[in-house]
Amino acid sequence: MEQALPQLLTKAYSKNGNLILKLPKKIQIEPMNQHLWTFDPHSFLPHGSAKDGFAENQPIWLTEKEENPNSAKTLIWMGDCGQEYLNNFDLCCHIFNGFDTEEVSASRARWKEYKAAGFELTYWQQTAKGGWEQKA
Repeated sequence: MEQALPQLLTKAYSKNGNLILKLPKKIQIEPMNQHLWTFDPHSFLPHGSAKDGFAENQPIWLTEKEENPNSAKTLIWMGDCGQEYLNNFDLCCHIFNGFDTEEVSASRARWKEYKAAGFELTYWQQTAKGGWEQKA
């Protein structure tokens, strides 16, 4: 996650503008906030969290809540997320650890639930070289 997430956020932000990064737990926000400031000394990824304030002005908002204070059109999330919340975005990306059997099982269940609800879904898997390959 530490390598893949900053790349994904950078790409999504450059293509779609403001976005939300929803993490499963509040205690994960500050470590992620710090990581995004330091992951690459040659790049800048504008972001903030409740600790920083000014939510409506933060291009990338880190939160554990189902909120959209910066009027983002893109949601990237880990953990659980309600279907109703997903309807607030044009693009949603659920990230999970493919080596964690519990996360894989939960993600498969979500896939079926979201598919039955009529969401248009694709599945991408990270390659050994760090790129992404569409699987479904």
